[in-house]
Amino acid sequence: MARALPPSFHRVAFPDAPAYPPLDGSRKADVCIVGGGYTGLSAALHLAEAGADVVLLEADRVASGASGANGGQLHSGQRRDVLWLEKRFGFERAKRLWDMAEDAKALVRSLIERFAIPCDLRAGVIEALHKPALIRESAALVEALRSRYGYDRVELLERAQTVEALGSERFAGALRDGGGGHFDPYRFALGLARAASGQGAAIHERTPALSLGEAGGPVVRTARGEVRADRVIVATDGRSGALEQITRRRMVGVNSFVVITDPLGPEGDSILPGGESAADSRFVVRYWRKTAENRLIFGGGESSAGSVAADIGSFVRPHLLEIYPQ
Repeated sequence: MARALPPSFHRVAFPDAPAYPPLDGSRKADVCIVGGGYTGLSAALHLAEAGADVVLLEADRVASGASGANGGQLHSGQRRDVLWLEKRFGFERAKRLWDMAEDAKALVRSLIERFAIPCDLRAGVIEALHKPALIRESAALVEALRSRYGYDRVELLERAQTVEALGSERFAGALRDGGGGHFDPYRFALGLARAASGQGAAIHERTPALSLGEAGGPVVRTARGEVRADRVIVATDGRSGALEQITRRRMVGVNSFVVITDPLGPEGDSILPGGESAADSRFVVRYWRKTAENRLIFGGGESSAGSVAADIGSFVRPHLLEIYPQ
């Protein structure tokens, strides 16, 4: 049996999150959404705004999965940079993928502003280059973004500038993206839920979807009721279980582990003094940022979805100390 994940710090620090009642009984809807993370909440909000009758089912609490426990970073582009994408797919497709990511950043910012979501949104992401060979590639990337993509928010930092920007001597250089950002991921999700509910979407927590079937149309059954809908959106990412098999066969679940420090004293002033967040260029990425309470949130290491470190602090600590031995 897989070891249960410990509660997210964000949830522990904000215990008075609004509660939504479990589903009790049967009802109809235009759309039934399974999953109360970013995908499900955003779908509920936008569909409800468009006038649809929406029911959202969440097995635990809103943002109880990765949406409420991630590193809270808002990056530009895709997992692979535009130079890699151009070589693989050509410029036109690479440009469409870049524009999609830019639209996603703009959407996040607009939702935060439009619904006054208090999630401590801040500007800036630094990609720390973990080996000198990446300096030349990164210079080419900066030039490509400026000349072909019209994006001039990224600058290449030399080693001395990187040490100053990160407060660490671990890296050969860095890319600083003023168009990226970071925020409290849990409070952002709570804000989406509040906005969706305010637009008329019915949110039901502690209501696992047990089966998805057909009976004159899609039917989602739960322990205490069911939802008959014209459409069903399964927005559970790697947690679909046996509910939905089509996308499940195309997914590989991976855990990434995050720790948070006590509030930093004066010795922490040199860490990210510009207020940006950071991530390194390794394939198994390490990522970090400081919170409004001056804590350091740091993520590093990964495992398959069915395997959870017995002591997450001990698992992540070597990665943290490699970058910040102090």
